[in-house]
Amino acid sequence: MTDFAISPEALQAQITETLGGKAKSVTVALGEVTVIVAAADYLEAARLLRDAPGCRFEQLIDLCGMDYSSYREGEWEGERFGVVSHLLSVSLNQRVRLKVFAPSEDLPVIDSLTGVWSSAGWFEREAFDLYGIVFEGHDDLRRILTDYGFIGHPFRKDFPVSGHVEMRFDPEQKRVIYQPVTIEPREITPRVIREDNYGGGLH
Repeated sequence: MTDFAISPEALQAQITETLGGKAKSVTVALGEVTVIVAAADYLEAARLLRDAPGCRFEQLIDLCGMDYSSYREGEWEGERFGVVSHLLSVSLNQRVRLKVFAPSEDLPVIDSLTGVWSSAGWFEREAFDLYGIVFEGHDDLRRILTDYGFIGHPFRKDFPVSGHVEMRFDPEQKRVIYQPVTIEPREITPRVIREDNYGGGLH
């Protein structure tokens, strides 16, 4: 009969033992286990989480980028860019969150998990497109949500809300063209309408 590691504390202990020094931290919050590893140990930690008997996380169900530049109103002192993966063990009925941070802000590079879980492919393309995180070893790292001519990475905290350029169809050239953004910033003041006898009609 299979033992199910449903208890977050039991899973925390198992992962701590499995990863050893490769885990910078293994914590439990709100019933969920989060593991943080260094970029240099990311791939090996992922393989251990997949293959170790007490872990057996066969599926990567989600992966996304992070930009911590304005986290907690700028009080964050760690690396700016990171990657969060959510792993599922179907056989042991357990989940874990795996976090890693890119050592460099200028060129954030993280190892690709496509060799461990093939489902990471499109997720990593999305994180590359939106955050500019480069996944070393990914064999098809290109934009997936924005246009190929798009400038910048729109989920970065310093990316302007209106973007840098806009595209439209030019009837004279009979093709889609790019041009500088024509939206002008403006302040909108909400209009307040009070009904008759507002507040119970007291004078």
